[in-house]
Amino acid sequence: MNEAYINTYLAKLQFDPPQALANKILVYLELLLKWNKAYNLTAIRSQDQMLSHHILDSLIIAPYVFGPRILDVGTGPGFPGLPLAMMMPEHHFVLLDSNSKKTRFVNQVVMELNLENVEVVTSRVENYQPDQGVNTVVSRAFAGLDEFVQKTSRFCVKKGLLIAMKGRYPTDELSSLDPPINPEIVKIDVPDLDAERHLVFIKP
Repeated sequence: MNEAYINTYLAKLQFDPPQALANKILVYLELLLKWNKAYNLTAIRSQDQMLSHHILDSLIIAPYVFGPRILDVGTGPGFPGLPLAMMMPEHHFVLLDSNSKKTRFVNQVVMELNLENVEVVTSRVENYQPDQGVNTVVSRAFAGLDEFVQKTSRFCVKKGLLIAMKGRYPTDELSSLDPPINPEIVKIDVPDLDAERHLVFIKP
């Protein structure tokens, strides 16, 4: 895999990525592949699948995220926060996870790529006490919608937004939400990923 190969994938996105993005993604994938052998950060072992299932799956939501401050709850090995931070250097990203093994990896990526717009926090979401609010909270694999809303709404500034990344249409999770929450749901297509993807937008 090289930068040209990654750029062929990035070209399938409906927006123009920064020029240096492919190089950063390549370094990220190489680190993920290396660390994954020892720490089992993701069940995906193939770099090609990491690119489609993790990187593109994260970048596809960039048009929906607004800042200047974004919080990624349950970031794991950095999804979607790290690809978004590489894509949107003008915004500040907080990547939160309680698993110190995973946040050590994320810190390593941040250091090697010199991502000055990323802050990594090792904490349970219940214990996290930020100094200021955020404009967007994103979650790819944190919890069900009801728990996501209950535990993260407090982080948003006025007119902030919660974005939950889901696979299939989350019918059961939506039914568990307490009224008067009326989320907006958008179906998205990730290039070279043969799987359903939906975004759930909630204004707390």
